[in-house]
Amino acid sequence: MSKSVEEVQTPVVVITGGGTGIGRATAHAFAAQGARVLIAGRTRATLAGTAKGHDTVRTVVADLTRPDVGELVVGDALREFGRIDVLVNNAATSRYGTLGEHTREDDEAQIATNLLGPIALTRAALDALGSSGGTVVNVGSSGAVGSRAWPRAGVFGASKAGLDFLTRTWAVELAPRGIRVVGIAPGVVDSGIGLRMGMSPEQYEGFLAQMAGQSPAGRVGTPEEIAWWITELTRPEAHYANGTVITVDGGLSLT
Repeated sequence: MSKSVEEVQTPVVVITGGGTGIGRATAHAFAAQGARVLIAGRTRATLAGTAKGHDTVRTVVADLTRPDVGELVVGDALREFGRIDVLVNNAATSRYGTLGEHTREDDEAQIATNLLGPIALTRAALDALGSSGGTVVNVGSSGAVGSRAWPRAGVFGASKAGLDFLTRTWAVELAPRGIRVVGIAPGVVDSGIGLRMGMSPEQYEGFLAQMAGQSPAGRVGTPEEIAWWITELTRPEAHYANGTVITVDGGLSLT
């Protein structure tokens, strides 16, 4: 069945890590604005939880560490919707520990998901984003901004600092193709990531309380707050913003 003109022109957003946290909140925010959304992630059940009750949200199970992940996700989006207007590189994984405590497997898992995955997805989406004059949003971390150190999160922070560098570089490289690239650097967000990393509920709550006490805002962030920034940066009114990485962390990185 052919799609209506209105449906064909409705923006299409691809979000990695869409099953939980910031990715889930971002999918819901774009869907509420009328966009068609494809969320990618490793766990079918969490993706289904995001899509539940949202008729314009579709899912694809994909592991960002796979070499063919770009073709898999982008191909699925084009078959389902016929275009891509926004790519949100949000999926990430972390292994906390010092240099001596990490194994090479720990390092490779973080770099493959946090850095190589976004590279593969963005490369595969270039033609589609060029056709739509689209936007790439890279989700980094305020802990990796500037000249700060981050003990026990060195590889994770390095991967996020690398993603910020790619944001700036891609913005220049891809501007002639009509593609914008921007970044968001969230601070500590109550997204449940600590639980998924193996913290007990008590440890996670203690961590959030500690970080809230260190933040000038007096609290941690919510996934919905980060999602608002992501959707705003992809609006036509934000078109002059390119290559910038916006820190959204309640002032924590200033302390």
